[in-house]
Formats: sequence, C-alpha cells, structure tokens
Amino acid sequence: MSASRLPTIPVIDGHNDFPWTSRTMRGYSVEGMEDDRLSLQTDIPALRQGGVAGQFWSVWVHSAIDGAESVQATLEQIDFVHRMAARYPETFRLASTADEVRRSMKDGRIASLIGVEGGSQINGSLAVLRSYARLGARYMTLTWTSSSNWADSATDNPVNNGLTGFGRDVIAEINRIGMLVDLAHTSVKTMHDALDASAMPLINSHAGAYAVNPHPRNVPDDVIRRVAAAGGVHMVTFVPSFMSAERSAWSLAGKEGPMPPVDVRTVADHVDHVRSVAGIDGVGLGGDFDGSDAMPDGLDTVAGYPNLFAELSSRGWTNEDLNKLAHENVLRVLESADENYRSFLQAGAK
Repeated sequence: MSASRLPTIPVIDGHNDFPWTSRTMRGYSVEGMEDDRLSLQTDIPALRQGGVAGQFWSVWVHSAIDGAESVQATLEQIDFVHRMAARYPETFRLASTADEVRRSMKDGRIASLIGVEGGSQINGSLAVLRSYARLGARYMTLTWTSSSNWADSATDNPVNNGLTGFGRDVIAEINRIGMLVDLAHTSVKTMHDALDASAMPLINSHAGAYAVNPHPRNVPDDVIRRVAAAGGVHMVTFVPSFMSAERSAWSLAGKEGPMPPVDVRTVADHVDHVRSVAGIDGVGLGGDFDGSDAMPDGLDTVAGYPNLFAELSSRGWTNEDLNKLAHENVLRVLESADENYRSFLQAGAK
C-alpha cells in the first residue's frame, strides 16, 4: 500500500537531536521552524507531513564538554525545548506524562517530551538527575559514546565491567522519581546489569538489531528479548551505518568510492527483526533525526515516517500493528512510570 493510501499513523519518536543542532547551527534560535527551507531534517511542515504527534527531544552534550559545563549545556537545551514550545503554541506543547501526551494528540499539538542523552551529564550527582526530572526530562541514556566512571559504553573500552555500585544507585533513583532508563549507547554488559537492577520497564531509545547488522551500537537478541519481557520497548533508529554493514564499512574506510545505498526497506528489516524477537508490543521508533548527517532514502527527514509504514504494510503489518509500533508501545512504557513521576513532583512541592 502506498503511503498516500494509508490512514494517518501518529508517531511518538524516541530520539531527535534538533536541540543540539540548533545550538551548533542556529545559536539556539527558535525562529523559522515554520519554514521548510531550514536545510535541516526537522521543521514544522515536515513534522506535520510525517504525522509526528509526539517527540522525545534529545538534550545531548558532546563528551568533549564535561563537568559543570556539561550540566550547563544540558540546561541550555532543556531551555531550548521550553522556548520552542512557547514560541509555537499552536504546534508544540510540553508534555511529561502519557495523559499529557494523549491530550496534546487530541488537540492536534505535537507533544514535546525530553530525554537526557548521557549519564555523564549529571556530573556524578543524583541531585542534578532530580533537577532534570523536575524540568520535564523523562528518560536518561546511561552513556553516550564514552564510558563514564560508573557505566560502560558500547563504543569505548570497558572500565567498569558494566555498572558500578553508583551506577546501580542511578538506576534506583531513576526508578524512584519516575524517569525511564535508556539503554542506547551502552555496552551489552551494562545493558544486562541495568536490566538486573531496574524494577521498572526500560527503553532503548534509538538502536538497531545486531543480528541484522553487527554494529556495536546495535543490540543483540537476548537484550531485545529481556527488554520486552520487562515490559519495555526497543525503538529502532534510522542511522544508515547502524542499519547497513556495507554503509558502516564504507564510513569506517574513509567514505571513499560510491556510497552504499540505505533506504526505507533496510530500516524495515530491522523493525521486522525486533518484532520477531520482542513481539509486537516490544518495538518502537527512535529515528535520530538531526543526529546523523545523512538518513536513508525515503526517510531523509521527519516527513518520511509514512514511507516506512507503507513498506511495513506491504509486508503484512496491520494498522493495529503500525499504531503499536508508532506510539502505543512507548506510551504504555511511559505510563508505567507516571505514578512515580507524579509522586516525585508532588513530594518536591511540599
């Protein structure tokens, strides 16, 4: 079925790096988002065309920025998300809970959620973690590309053999205050340690399937299966080098010669595989738009989600399946932590 003939499938995407791109390319300006000539992968017309109903905006800080400066950079990006929503109230609405997301969807607003992409951004302080939560952050990725002194990354040398005791304290506090643990970027040992430690469902906000492409940023089947069994969701990313072994090899070799193609079908292969391992309730989408300089053909911008749904529909996915993939599964996981989150906010207000 072509994308134009499918009913609109509302998307709640797990990861978009527009705040950092706005820092580096736009001086944190929130102006001009209604213009489809931004030359970025995210703008308001593209979000509307893609059926985006909710977005976890990633507040990410490069590992070259550390200590108190990383906390400042995180707060600046949280501030950007708040200002963006205030600048375009007819388009965006800040949301922290599943109920707030559903109300925004009903009102035709794009629910704007926040995810912190890197445990180093708390600078070793649970107080900083709690402060991010009070400002609306609902998940934290335990690492980025570098291992910290309490959690190992998938793309760095292991220094902790997974999680340290403080890392387990971080998991416990994330559970207590109603955030979600995000396993993206972490080593397989860290993933298993976090699954052992967490009393709540976890997410993988943006990663592929290792069985389809053995890239270190992709996740093996045993972890995908455990995340689903714990009530969580694995959200498939679109980053071409994670999707295709040929594209990854070309990139690692210096990008010489013709660029191996990656298209919507390649992404669908990962989505299909995650479903086969996790079940229909354990798969979601986390595109990583504006976090990669090139995206797959057909998924060049946030306008492209209907192309993915059309491809999956041609493979036998029903509309019920597509709605679970696109938004229902991640909403269920968010809702599982909402009571803890509300209790945390209420206790802090006393």
